[in-house]
Amino acid sequence: MATPKEAESGEGAAGGRTPKAKKASKAVDDSELLTVPDGWKEPAFAREDNPRGLLEESSFATLFPKYREAYLKECWPLVQKTLTEHHINAALDLIEGSMTVSTTKKTFDPYIIIRARDLIKLLARSVPFEQAVRILEDDVACDIIKIGSLVRNRERFIKRRQRLIGPNGSTLKALELLTNCYIMVQGNTVSALGPFNGLKETLMIKRELSKDPELRLQNWERFLPKFKHKNLNKRKEPQKKNVKKEYTPFPPPQPESQIDKELASGEYFLKESQKKRKRVEEIKAKQAEAISRSQEERNKAFIPPKEKTVVKPKKALAETKIDIQAIKEKVKKAKKKKLGALPEEEVKLKIAADAKKKK
Repeated sequence: MATPKEAESGEGAAGGRTPKAKKASKAVDDSELLTVPDGWKEPAFAREDNPRGLLEESSFATLFPKYREAYLKECWPLVQKTLTEHHINAALDLIEGSMTVSTTKKTFDPYIIIRARDLIKLLARSVPFEQAVRILEDDVACDIIKIGSLVRNRERFIKRRQRLIGPNGSTLKALELLTNCYIMVQGNTVSALGPFNGLKETLMIKRELSKDPELRLQNWERFLPKFKHKNLNKRKEPQKKNVKKEYTPFPPPQPESQIDKELASGEYFLKESQKKRKRVEEIKAKQAEAISRSQEERNKAFIPPKEKTVVKPKKALAETKIDIQAIKEKVKKAKKKKLGALPEEEVKLKIAADAKKKK
């Protein structure tokens, strides 16, 4: 007959696993349930899943800036057409500057109103309609990250935002390729649109470190670059600089009083009527000077502009002397000579030859 210990040992060997093995197998089963297999996609929500529709109407509204009004007015028919396919009403109020989405009696998907809310939020944050409409898909999520309150100094915030974009948008493009997300930096916010896993990944070094099981639970700050704050702004110099005077043991001279000035000019000994007359004359002299100055300003409009100096032509070359007598003789000969006539010498020879023939 077997002892109780042998029975227990036999029962453990025959009956299966120990408590430790059961706990380990349970942990493995839970991890398998929590992990999503590659290539798995949740089936689409159809009307058969909720045939009775929704009991209450839900609506969301968001404001948009003035500079987005022209684009939203242009693409709003496409927004309405897309949301109508999902039985969602969309309204654009240009007076208040707001967009509103609401459910209808035909709406059967309870989560589509949340995606419609994200759609109008992305449109308000300068995301183009072609990208924002992807949020209506089941495997796409979005996140609007506020970066304006991370840094107090405005100039430092602008520099860091530019560093996020990079030269010609190269850094932002690298982040998009790394995370498979569309990223839009606008004002004080960053809008990200893409798969769930892509929204969590922001740095390539984070992905590489997560592969190592030893470094997965450690602090990664020692691997990240550290930058020193440099104040590049030049110190503003004051307009008035206090120049220290040379030290002298003697006190500064006492300023002259009004009586001393009158004594020096001789005005002190004048009568009150003379002083009054002198003041009136000074006022008249100032007025006459002002009138003459204003008259000169008016007369400037009537002063003709200075004409450009005319460049004098160079002196003509001295004419060559012409023999007038020789020209007259040539003209006389030309008049005597008939067109096609023989010269005088030939005529004389011909007359002599005719005389000889007669003899």
